[in-house]
Amino acid sequence: MNLKTMNKILIVEDEAAIRMALEDDFTLAGYQVKVAGDGHEGFATAMTWRPDLILLDVMLPGMDGIEVCRALRQRENEVPIIMLTAKGQEVDRIVGLEIGADDYVTKPFSPRELQARVKAILRRSSATRPTVRGFGNIEIDLDGHNVRKDGQPINLTALEFSLLRYFLAHHGRVLTRDEILDAVWGEDVIVDARTVDTHVANLRRKLERDPAHPQWLLGVRGVGYKLVVD
Repeated sequence: MNLKTMNKILIVEDEAAIRMALEDDFTLAGYQVKVAGDGHEGFATAMTWRPDLILLDVMLPGMDGIEVCRALRQRENEVPIIMLTAKGQEVDRIVGLEIGADDYVTKPFSPRELQARVKAILRRSSATRPTVRGFGNIEIDLDGHNVRKDGQPINLTALEFSLLRYFLAHHGRVLTRDEILDAVWGEDVIVDARTVDTHVANLRRKLERDPAHPQWLLGVRGVGYKLVVD
């Protein structure tokens, strides 16, 4: 059972040939990839799947790339965004960068150059993320894969640590069992949804002061779980 640890790339592009080529290129390069064919689908996927980077076409049907970028930033979603366009007009580049895009690539582009830009942005993004996070009496070293409770180390399995990392990255949001399974176990792994309940119970036993009355990892009846932090 392999955990999904690669960076997640969301490609939002309405031209099928370009979308498929980008999906193939980045999948072969070792990224976990999802695609969307219009702005509304791209925005929804960005908010639920939480990619590490978005390749976002400017000219999209319905909700264009500028609107998608603006909507994400208004919701304090700071995912790195590279805008793609065939227009190449200076005004589009300026508008895109002013509303929070991280880079701007004009079609046709070199796949090698685009991947280099993606790597550079992901490297910068990773360098600015705090590697030690915590809530309450829990301290989590994301790089060192260490967890402490009241200053004392506690032992988590690799799967439990990945599950905790996922909850931490999406704290405050209700996560369905299917979302958790896809993100932590992997979309291609067949696992019963109740497996999530078992591993959440194990995390509660190790993290909570009173596992029977959890303070941090809360269940939402009929939906899933959410992590509530200080």
